[in-house]
Amino acid sequence: MKALRKLPPFSPILNQLMASLAGEDISFAKLSDLIEKDTVIAGNILHMVNSALYARRGTINSVRHALSLMGIQKLRNAVLGMSLARSWAKARPAASWSMARFNLHSAATAILSDMIAQRVPVAYPEGAFVAGLLHDVGHLLIAIALPAECGGIVELHARGGKTETECERVMLGFDHADLSAQALRHWNLPEPIQLAVRDHHDLAEAGTGGELRLGGVVGAADTYVKSIGVAIQPTQNQPDTLALEQLGLDRTSIAAILGEFQTEFDAMAPFFR
Repeated sequence: MKALRKLPPFSPILNQLMASLAGEDISFAKLSDLIEKDTVIAGNILHMVNSALYARRGTINSVRHALSLMGIQKLRNAVLGMSLARSWAKARPAASWSMARFNLHSAATAILSDMIAQRVPVAYPEGAFVAGLLHDVGHLLIAIALPAECGGIVELHARGGKTETECERVMLGFDHADLSAQALRHWNLPEPIQLAVRDHHDLAEAGTGGELRLGGVVGAADTYVKSIGVAIQPTQNQPDTLALEQLGLDRTSIAAILGEFQTEFDAMAPFFR
């Protein structure tokens, strides 16, 4: 947990957004003002809203216009993701660590988690994007604080026979999901998001029928994006929708979600590399 102090300090806009996730309301005007003061983030948002993702006629050239098109929730999520990616780019993890792969995996899981949460009955759906974005922050902390052990975990997992979390428990006595939840607690994020991050590998308890657990939704999204090769460690590209089906989604719904996911991810990915 001391590695949290080694992470670069949050920018003013990121501090404000984290506070808003912890329950402090943020207005349309205040969010616009914050974005406009950060020229990099403002430029990224305008570039994204003028991309094929929104397919608008005419150029959008103001943050306030972008906000009116995207809505406060979607814009807040995008800015939060971009700000974290830019902040963590300054961190000093293990030599084998790829910050680009970490950022892309986090963004993809966040986008897909949010899309799933809009289509299935899930507890605390408003936390899906943030839970997906931060579900693997424990991986980053291990890579910063314990670089040798980080490499050992990768090697042990590569030999086969154990899951990634099992390898972490063998090497460390805890796993990245537990550590991620502790980091979110330190940042005072809502408890449902902490629990979702802690439990995102517990797919057996995702539940079907009635209300699903947010951790199960994040876990299903995490599993799928890994299966298409968007992972912290290089993986084979073999799309696997089984975890999505276990949430009770039919094939038509899954196809629609994945089509929408790919479009949004393709538009946002350049800002997370």
